[in-house]
Amino acid sequence: MDLEQQGQLVHVIREKLTDLSGERLKIRANMGRSRIMECEGVITQAHPQLFIMELELRRGSVRRQSYQYVDVLTGTVELSHIESEELLFPAFSQIPQL
Repeated sequence: MDLEQQGQLVHVIREKLTDLSGERLKIRANMGRSRIMECEGVITQAHPQLFIMELELRRGSVRRQSYQYVDVLTGTVELSHIESEELLFPAFSQIPQL
């Protein structure tokens, strides 16, 4: 996959996440060093290079966390619907060529 195709995919991801602003989603993020965070949250803002989510953590605390669209593209961050648990975007290796 060349750089232009990756840019097109990032644009598609950005558009879809912008449309999903305000909806509750389930997130699974690889935080490095074998730490994986799983929680629910809401996309509050979408910027050209990143999006911001308010995450509901244990004990009722809320935390704001930013992620890059490239994290979604590479599979470092996985987003899914809460009810169906269906992934919104496939992992990087499963994305078909444009």
